[in-house]
Amino acid sequence: MTGVFERVGKRVIAFNEIVGEMVMLLCQTVWFFREAPRNILSIFTQMSIIGYETLPMASVMAFFVGMVLALQTGAELQKYGTQNIIGGIVGLSMVRELGPVMTSFLVAGRAGSAMAAEIGVMKVYEEIDALKTLDINPVRYLAMPRLIACLICVPALVIYADFVGILGGALLSHLHPKIFISYSTYYDSLNTALKLKEVGAGLLKATVFGCIIGVVSCYTGFKTTGGARGIAQSTTRAVVLSFMLILVADYFLTRILL
Repeated sequence: MTGVFERVGKRVIAFNEIVGEMVMLLCQTVWFFREAPRNILSIFTQMSIIGYETLPMASVMAFFVGMVLALQTGAELQKYGTQNIIGGIVGLSMVRELGPVMTSFLVAGRAGSAMAAEIGVMKVYEEIDALKTLDINPVRYLAMPRLIACLICVPALVIYADFVGILGGALLSHLHPKIFISYSTYYDSLNTALKLKEVGAGLLKATVFGCIIGVVSCYTGFKTTGGARGIAQSTTRAVVLSFMLILVADYFLTRILL
């Protein structure tokens, strides 16, 4: 029993250390936001990587998620003759939940892993130590542009994904022979159900998820050790930890915003 408590205690202490270090990294990064005008080129570069290069995958993901959502709900609602409300269901589902969560997963898997790997390579090959030797703060130079880019690009991608998903749902609802509703009926249902509050809640979630992706990816990159295997482990850890924290944050945000 003593050994069990000892192992549990070590894991709890290690978890608290990780959380504390992430909070410290977040605070340091936010402090350097005042240096953003001097690093505008780096910020735009990261925005291109995180936002622009993710657009094709976000388009495919959102379009088919919207179509699947309309197909699943439409098939059930058609049994009761209430398929006219599909637009509201698809719109609320995309804006409240699926848009922010699925888009954040996509960004974490594609851009978050790349950020962790890039910073991890710099850490393993002592490039970060070289930055310190040149009196360049690694948090300001590496973490700050990436976090700002995440805070801007993830909400923007979520808005785009919501629109594409709703469009996909409209197309399927109109073209599927068993569901068939007009575009105007779909839009009326969407307009009735979707309010500005719902859009704001989805954007708040997206902003928090973007912050999680930026902080976790940079943190795991800075903590990389052990050569090529260490870089691979850091990349995997960044994605898994981002997914877990996004889901945890999604629960608490949903409970607060309901």
